[in-house]
Amino acid sequence: MIYPKIPLAQSIIEICLAQGVTHIVISPGSRNAPLTIGFVNNPKFTCYSVADERSAAFFALGIAQQTKKPVVLVCTSGSALLNYYPAFAEAFYSQIPLVVISADRPSDKIDIGDGQTIRQENVFQNHSLYNANLVEGDSPENDQKITEAINYSTINKGPVHINAPFEEPLYETLNELSIKVTTSAIANATPTVELSIDTEFATIWNSSKKKLVLVGVNDPNTIDTSIVEFLANEPSVVVMTETTSNLHHPSFINNIDTIITPFSPSDFEIFQPEILITFGGMVVSKRIKAALRTHQPKHHWHIDSLRAYNTYGCLTKHFQVNPNDFFNHFIPLLKPIESDYFAHFDAINQFRKEKTATYLSKIPFSDFKVFDKIIQRLPINSHLQIGNSSAIRYAQLIDIHPSIEVFCNRGTSGIDGSTSTAIGAAVANKKETILITGDISFLYDSNGLWNNYIPKNFKIILINNGGGGIFRILPGHDETPVFNTFFETSHCLTAEKLANMYDFDYAIASDGPSLEVGIKNLYSNNNKPFILEVFTPTRENDKVLLQFFKELV
Repeated sequence: MIYPKIPLAQSIIEICLAQGVTHIVISPGSRNAPLTIGFVNNPKFTCYSVADERSAAFFALGIAQQTKKPVVLVCTSGSALLNYYPAFAEAFYSQIPLVVISADRPSDKIDIGDGQTIRQENVFQNHSLYNANLVEGDSPENDQKITEAINYSTINKGPVHINAPFEEPLYETLNELSIKVTTSAIANATPTVELSIDTEFATIWNSSKKKLVLVGVNDPNTIDTSIVEFLANEPSVVVMTETTSNLHHPSFINNIDTIITPFSPSDFEIFQPEILITFGGMVVSKRIKAALRTHQPKHHWHIDSLRAYNTYGCLTKHFQVNPNDFFNHFIPLLKPIESDYFAHFDAINQFRKEKTATYLSKIPFSDFKVFDKIIQRLPINSHLQIGNSSAIRYAQLIDIHPSIEVFCNRGTSGIDGSTSTAIGAAVANKKETILITGDISFLYDSNGLWNNYIPKNFKIILINNGGGGIFRILPGHDETPVFNTFFETSHCLTAEKLANMYDFDYAIASDGPSLEVGIKNLYSNNNKPFILEVFTPTRENDKVLLQFFKELV
């Protein structure tokens, strides 16, 4: 076995191994050479080399998103570390375990006017669960900090930062370890939370005729079937889910904006719940957030083992447990109550679905039409990643088969790393993975294709509408050079040459028939990754979508 000669590097590597952290994403550099040498030469680690640091971080995020285990990111000193920040923040808000290990210059080299000597300690302070600022050499104190950092990431589901100073020479090796780790390398068990539900909450529930359950980002197959059935069959309960909720039942409302956008003031009064129960991560729909902030419930209970955000300005209780534990304790305390709350909104839901089907059948080729077609044709049991901005919003309007796992970087809602995240997720998940993304998001993260680990069954459906189409939907749209340049980011770029450079199969579609052919080719070819680029009419897309909401009544 080959080990780095630097003792601190040995300690880091051995503790990672003992903690079961085996996926290592390395950004090539010199200062991190001791770590690179140690990780790569140990067959117990799975190592990936991704040159672009921003892409590398999102790639690691995708792996951690699927494995639910910490993934290590390793980089050299200097600005390399700063490029990890977008994915680091996404990991924080999406509760994804990530361990950033940055090589640094010794402390006496910082701020002396030399290259790559930025202030790295605590650089992620605002979004880091734990900051381990190490000192040179091996020591019990260093070992303790490394262990605690990994434990924090594992137990609290988020990103941590370990900053490790290394003095030159950096490339010297040994055949045997020269250190002995002095801190226990066994992760602390997840603390047991005693769940005690005061009878007052059951009393509130049992006397309330309007309860809304709103589910944000949620992993597939995590909610017990018995809980799903209970919520689905309660006449006083309306359950609203999103594409990223991965929670399905015929009685659940899964197209929130379709339901509430046409509401009149009196509709919102009827809709206003007495109790709002939320679980899962971030919610996409701006309309439901605005509605609940304006028509607040008397009680808002959030269920999450770690955090609660006061998204609607009326949070009254945080049950710090997972949803299954909560409902399994809570349901036996509940009594049925007569209510027409579900029946009323279920009728609206069915009516809106009929209106949606009618509208989709008559509209011309456009973003909305394309999303309907491509979502209908997604393979059963596939793994779907969706880019932010317009892509995820269109996806909320269309039913997706329950067998399909859906993910999106909704922690910070940025467009910056969707492709890289999807590739990392595809590496970890192994299922056929499809990324649906917009042109600006795709171009922004085009270095994500600079990756040697992309599975052959990885597919990208790229909706190219010539710019940031979402800005045409938002208030303030005006057809001016300022709008086109500084908001929409108008362009005439395509993915064709990128596909050729990175050895992707490539096809285009620009109308209904070519889209059908493109989709067929997309799923029938698995010899290499595939990009299907769909060109839609820039100046028509927003008109088609805005008219949709007008025709729902």
